[in-house]
Amino acid sequence: MPHPTAPNDLVLRVETGGGLLSPASALSRVPEFSLYGDGRVITEGAQIQIYPGPALPNLRVTPVSKEAVSAILRAAGSAGLLGPDRRYAMAPVADAPTTTFTVVAGGRRHVTSVYALGFDVPAGQVPADERRARVALAAFRTKLSSLGSWLPAGSIGRDQAFDPTGIRVFVSRGGPPAQPGLERRAVAWPLATPLADFGHPLSDWPDLRCGTVAGSDLARLLADAQRADQLTPWRSGGATYTLTFRPLLPDESGCPG
Repeated sequence: MPHPTAPNDLVLRVETGGGLLSPASALSRVPEFSLYGDGRVITEGAQIQIYPGPALPNLRVTPVSKEAVSAILRAAGSAGLLGPDRRYAMAPVADAPTTTFTVVAGGRRHVTSVYALGFDVPAGQVPADERRARVALAAFRTKLSSLGSWLPAGSIGRDQAFDPTGIRVFVSRGGPPAQPGLERRAVAWPLATPLADFGHPLSDWPDLRCGTVAGSDLARLLADAQRADQLTPWRSGGATYTLTFRPLLPDESGCPG
């Protein structure tokens, strides 16, 4: 099936959001699977099981062949993702997240969202056709987490760390909540623009600011962010701030809202 082939063109994305996530967590969340026109697959790799966790997510990039991209799209079609946009939202589950599948193929963008995907929904609680769709979509999402088990032999390259060309920085005034025994030394904000003036306020979260960093500034910021964790306070202009980092994927730019 025809699909975009430029390096930064999105072909398939799976992302999960909503539910009980805090605003900062939701804004910094990374899609679980992103496939691009040049065959790059970007996923979030294993995270160190410690608290607090690293300030930056462990993003990995894996090259796959043209044949593998075609196989993934065929599997997406078999899962019902190449038809009209669909929304499955009838599961009787409280405060569950929504999983959104975006496929760009055949000259159009197909979007399917599923509330509470993977949750046990008893028979009779949703229409039979929606139940079948949920089973197919959950199976497809599972297949994407183990590409090597079903894609053609030799079609998957070695994964490596993903180096973003830009990063979103979400800023809130005040340091992270104090936790006995987990105090952290503050890190000086390394860029010329003070955090009080960095980025812009978000319309839906007025207590948060967001700005993007790229180029030589990105290299300076990453040098500090890679040594920080989720409880590290940042100092700028005599004040303390909490920063949350979200690397930009190849098809992304700027801040939300």
